[in-house]
Amino acid sequence: MQEFIYYNPKGLDFPVSEEILVTTNLDDVQDGDFLISNTKEIQAELIAEEISFYINNSQDSMADKIKNVQKLYEIAANKYDLAQDISYSQEVSKQLLLIANTKEEYENFKAAIKSDDFELFFVKENIVKEISGHIGNLSVVVDDEGNDVTLNVSQIVWFDAKQMGLNQSGTFDPNLSSVEEVVELLKSNINQYSYKKFTTYDESICQYHGRREEICSKCEEVCPTVAITKDDKTKTLAFSQIDCHGCGGCISVCPSGALEYAPSNQESIYEMSKSYENTHPLIVPQKMNVGDLNISLKENVLPFAIEGEKFLHEGSFLTLLQLSGSQVIFYTDFISKGSGDAIRIVNDIYQKKYSKDAILVAMNEEELKTALDEVSFIENSRFNFNQDGLKKREIISHRLQKIVGDDDLGVVKTGEHIHYGLVEVNQDKCTLCLVCVGSCNVNALQADASDNTLRLNPSLCTSCGYCEISCPETDCLTIKRDVINLEPTWFKENILAQDELFACVECGKDFATTKSVNKIADMMGPIFASDPVKTRSLYCCADCKPKIMMQNYFDQKNQGNTNAR
Repeated sequence: MQEFIYYNPKGLDFPVSEEILVTTNLDDVQDGDFLISNTKEIQAELIAEEISFYINNSQDSMADKIKNVQKLYEIAANKYDLAQDISYSQEVSKQLLLIANTKEEYENFKAAIKSDDFELFFVKENIVKEISGHIGNLSVVVDDEGNDVTLNVSQIVWFDAKQMGLNQSGTFDPNLSSVEEVVELLKSNINQYSYKKFTTYDESICQYHGRREEICSKCEEVCPTVAITKDDKTKTLAFSQIDCHGCGGCISVCPSGALEYAPSNQESIYEMSKSYENTHPLIVPQKMNVGDLNISLKENVLPFAIEGEKFLHEGSFLTLLQLSGSQVIFYTDFISKGSGDAIRIVNDIYQKKYSKDAILVAMNEEELKTALDEVSFIENSRFNFNQDGLKKREIISHRLQKIVGDDDLGVVKTGEHIHYGLVEVNQDKCTLCLVCVGSCNVNALQADASDNTLRLNPSLCTSCGYCEISCPETDCLTIKRDVINLEPTWFKENILAQDELFACVECGKDFATTKSVNKIADMMGPIFASDPVKTRSLYCCADCKPKIMMQNYFDQKNQGNTNAR
């Protein structure tokens, strides 16, 4: 099977690789035989409209066009191979609820359907109390003269729909398009509604999962639907893929990388970015419809197609920036909270190092033209390393460390949705109990047994604060929040506290830190002051403590028996 196809009725005015079938006639091809197509007119596993956009608008030489068209097909194939967006389906019946406020809305919808199209129910908006479930399985609670009645339907049409209906999948508002378009969509959903998995989740590094107190739930906060919900009793997250719009906003605000974007995960972004060396990447989300653009792409500009527009974070941007060695253009009409913070942070860093913005945001065609004129390579910015198996913060740390080098570039403030921080410890109060190390699931805090130290790599810290609330000592551990110090020590393990080990006074075995033993002795010493054996036990290991206590008991008993005789 030939994997790549290019279709254009006008043909192609330069040759391409034999791996790409070029056709001017749809009758010459059969749908479903191809992996990558440049147009929706030919069915394929992945539609890469950015290829036509590049061919139609690029000012590259013919030689570069030949090379880059092949590259764009290979990038699309790579994205397809690495995607984890598994497809699912949901059964959808003909049961349909119409929510309308006027007789005119009701009549308009009734006129657009046939009697056998749907099993139609109708209510007015003012009696709707609650909606739950998802497409194919929706429950609508309505007020029927003071009694709650539940209607079970598969889809809902709601004129001027309120947020209650839009939170989950299956509600459609004709006022956002037209009655005719909604009816066609409703019909197409019947029997089998297809949806994709847009997120993957690693609970082991989640900053919310299983913790005693709520430290983070950013993903749930930014989700525009009920695709992510949280249980504050069990501190667990639940994900409804069928209700997910695939925007990716939750990905960009996830501090640890516990959430990944299934269509283009961390590995995929890295592998795709490898193909952008010595080019100017132009990030184009699917919704931007670049096929409608008629704009001149100057030499070396190559589109970087993505599905959602909100999942890009500072790690994604840095990867593409450093592998290309160029500024990056981001063409989007919306910037998510996480991506917005990431762009500002990365731009602040690049301004300090290179006196240039890293990411040029273009939110309309005029801004895109300006960005295309402005975009340039950034001298000495290109960098690559093998990031396989590394977590999000580890990748960002490596990439920022390369930018900083041996310089001191000052401080960059992070933001409301992306946090970095610096853990500070009062050595006089720290007993090296290591509760803080156990509470850190991004490995920013570490214990080193070779020199009995508590260490911090600030570049990995998400400033979640769980170590701070877990520390048993008063005024011992604090966090300086929302700062990145752009100097070499920020990326190295710094000693926060250190102590000597204490040897058991009985057997001589090291069993605890000196500070922890002294702390307990100071607390219990006054209570045990009248009993020298109990006092001595405070300085014994777990093996020797019961031994001397038992021996003291028998000694006292024997002494008592002797006196009795």
